[in-house]
Amino acid sequence: MTLYEIKGKFLMGDKMQPFVKEYSAEKESHALEHVYSEFGSKHKTPRDKIKIEEIKKKE
Repeated sequence: MTLYEIKGKFLMGDKMQPFVKEYSAEKESHALEHVYSEFGSKHKTPRDKIKIEEIKKKE
């Protein structure tokens, strides 16, 4: 498993809030899916309101 750091913004109310998350996943796409899943379940934010700015592997 690889550790990925994902930076971006998501819409909370009427403002874009920045975030930085780290996920352990086999592929970058799996880590990205974790982001969408977490914000969707915790904040009810649809995927089109989540803007990913950077994804990088952590060593």
